[in-house]
Amino acid sequence: MNYKQQLYPWVIYRHLPNLQRLTVARFRRRNDGEEHLRIIKRLLPQVEFAIAFEVNSQQPTNCAR
Repeated sequence: MNYKQQLYPWVIYRHLPNLQRLTVARFRRRNDGEEHLRIIKRLLPQVEFAIAFEVNSQQPTNCAR
């Protein structure tokens, strides 16, 4: 996960066949993501979307323990 992605942790995914997903948009705040998701669902009611919080699982290599 690069720095820009860390700034926008809320992600809207579009569900695809075979357990795949497509990133539709990223947001800083959950509320912004939910509003965008509400609009997308009105425009494409037959398509499945999900909102998720993406956490950076990698620690910096120069971090002292």
